[in-house]
Amino acid sequence: MGAQKSIHAGKAKIDVNVDFTHKLCASLMLPTLRSSGSPFSLVIGSLCIKHPNLFGGSEKLDVSWDKGLYDSNVLVAYRRPRPEWLAQQSFVLQHSLSPEIGIHGIPVNNFSRSGSGGINLSRLSVGMDLKEPASSKWSSTTSIKFEHVRPLNDDGRAISRDYDGFPLTSSGNPHDSMVVLKQESQFAKANDNSFFHFNLQIEQGVPVLSKWIIFNRFKFVASKGIKLGPAFLLTRLTGGSIVGDMAPYQAFSIGGLGSVRGYGEGAVGSGRSCLVANSELTLPLNKMLEGAIFLDCGTDLRSGHLVPGNPALRQGKPGSGVGMGYGLRFKSQFGHFQVDYAVNAFQQRTLYFGLSNLPS
Repeated sequence: MGAQKSIHAGKAKIDVNVDFTHKLCASLMLPTLRSSGSPFSLVIGSLCIKHPNLFGGSEKLDVSWDKGLYDSNVLVAYRRPRPEWLAQQSFVLQHSLSPEIGIHGIPVNNFSRSGSGGINLSRLSVGMDLKEPASSKWSSTTSIKFEHVRPLNDDGRAISRDYDGFPLTSSGNPHDSMVVLKQESQFAKANDNSFFHFNLQIEQGVPVLSKWIIFNRFKFVASKGIKLGPAFLLTRLTGGSIVGDMAPYQAFSIGGLGSVRGYGEGAVGSGRSCLVANSELTLPLNKMLEGAIFLDCGTDLRSGHLVPGNPALRQGKPGSGVGMGYGLRFKSQFGHFQVDYAVNAFQQRTLYFGLSNLPS
């Protein structure tokens, strides 16, 4: 399902990795969003090219391309060598295209799945990342980027309003432009019996021009894992909020794999704020297989009506939800595979498949 190739160019080495298994299992669970226009549209894979010595001074160039059935992402990063005690500098160019299911998707089957709302996001960003020297437990990254966001329909044409006539952008135009200053801090602590991770992201829209949107957005994720005899208990709390100018695509979507299982992507709700709690207990069945039981819950903190156009209310999303179920975790040299069977508050059952990245 995948292939690797190393190409030598002079003293440099270019690694090419084509992986056709990435996102494969997740794509099998997606509802049909649109008809396939060509055989290429059915290809799922990724391509990564790395040049470790671009100009002979240890400059690094990374180019990656990921493609799903309905989404794609291209990332170009250039890194210059700097002393270890200085922040590591990267110049980044990125373009992504993805269906906006989390906000504008239509819940079906008692909220257990989300269908396409016919809206896609094209996002272009260019900027610089500064990664501060890591301490024993803390690490941080600061970035400043220009972002250009365009909503598209399924035919690839730019649109500014949804099917009900509500605006899709903050400016009301077919696109939004912004300069975003982002600070991300991470804390990690672990021992033989437990671990704790904390991640905090703060984004600030900088008003370089009067028509560009101004906002402040933060999100945190706190995870705690602890051994209970042969079993392992994992808990996670995720939350966030946004103030200032806002487009619907900036809302927090709740529901789906990685959020509240038992619901489709964004089928619980979407709001200016959110809070999601997950707990999972795993028990080894053999060296490669684990069994799991889990409980997820999430809420938009009654902020769904504060999103421009109130898409959650128009789609009948409940705003809060609880899901529970069980699953299997399979570990092998080719990657980690999981199957989850979940039930939501409406007694609707959902089966999830997941496949992590192959080890490098």
